Amino acid sequence: MKTQLRKGTLEMCVLAVLAQQDSYVYEIVSKLAQSMAISEGTVYPLMRRLQGDDWVSTYMVESPSGPARKYYRLSASGHAALAAMQQEWDSFVAEINHVLGSHQAARHRGETA
Repeated sequence: MKTQLRKGTLEMCVLAVLAQQDSYVYEIVSKLAQSMAISEGTVYPLMRRLQGDDWVSTYMVESPSGPARKYYRLSASGHAALAAMQQEWDSFVAEINHVLGSHQAARHRGETA
């Protein structure tokens, strides 16, 4: 179940990271990996899709320790998409918490669900 939830929310999480600051893929993955299992191989195709949807734009930055890096920047439509996703997420979590709360209350009363 956790894997499916991660797949369903990865796009929102990437947009949230980019809302904080422009980043390149390795940096995005590093930030996400602090709290979830994620790999660069999963993020690269997503970044191409986000760019195709005009939710992100790219620019190159020279790196002192290797080749230039492609940075991603959240666009105005990307900010709007993130806001809509966050609203949907909050609503979804509230629905699930309501159901789980009802289930827990029934268990405490000794009822079967």
